[in-house]
Amino acid sequence: MVDDVHASRGTAADREAVESVVRAFFAAFTSGPDSSARLDTLRSLFLPRAVITSACGPEPAAYGVEEFIAPREALLSGGTLVDFREWEEGGRIDLFGDVAHWFGSYAKQGVLDGEPFTGRGAKSLQLVRTSAGWRISAAAWDDERDVAQSQ
Repeated sequence: MVDDVHASRGTAADREAVESVVRAFFAAFTSGPDSSARLDTLRSLFLPRAVITSACGPEPAAYGVEEFIAPREALLSGGTLVDFREWEEGGRIDLFGDVAHWFGSYAKQGVLDGEPFTGRGAKSLQLVRTSAGWRISAAAWDDERDVAQSQ
């Protein structure tokens, strides 16, 4: 049996490597110059058959890597979304062997079609160690919303 204390351990190098993937993941969601390069980096962070799931609507929506990135690339570089960025606000890493999990909160802000907006939510990233380093095998998120919207 794996206990909670054991599961949360990992080497300092593993923790730093996972944190680096998390930082690069969030950095990809920034509008403006070099957004294509940041999204290319995002592609490299995922396993080719990773699953990305949004729980933001009435039903979860699951995407493959390209299916997830393509519309975001168009939005981040198309000019309708400007001054956008998303950032990690805090999270927790659990490690066991070649498996890691990051769970934490994030915030975002930008201007969409001339209207400023902000938002917050939580993301879950599952990672596995590969010969090329830690890669995301699955991601899921949900945005905060009014209680009335979630019923």
